[in-house]
Amino acid sequence: MPERDSTRPSATQNFIRDVGAQENRKLQVLRRPAHVWSGLGMLGLIGWSVCLPTLLGTWLGLWLDKRHPGTHAWTLALLVGGLCVGCANAWHWITKEQNAIQRGQGDNE
Repeated sequence: MPERDSTRPSATQNFIRDVGAQENRKLQVLRRPAHVWSGLGMLGLIGWSVCLPTLLGTWLGLWLDKRHPGTHAWTLALLVGGLCVGCANAWHWITKEQNAIQRGQGDNE
């Protein structure tokens, strides 16, 4: 029978640590007041971060099409550009929140 490394935690110890960490996260959530508005606020933030650049790109494209008519449709190009900028902005916010959540979980373990 091979010798077990005494410095390495056993499967039982890992399981106990994981269950304890989950319990700590649950207790933290219960201590925080649950507000529907905070979830809606995050949805609103992400929605506006996509919507606003798209609308600004569309508005700028319409303005350019009226002032400088040509063979290219500025409206469509800037709408797509604004949408891409908005999606990148939303990706940034979601990643930032996810990292904050993971840092909070790492503190409890």
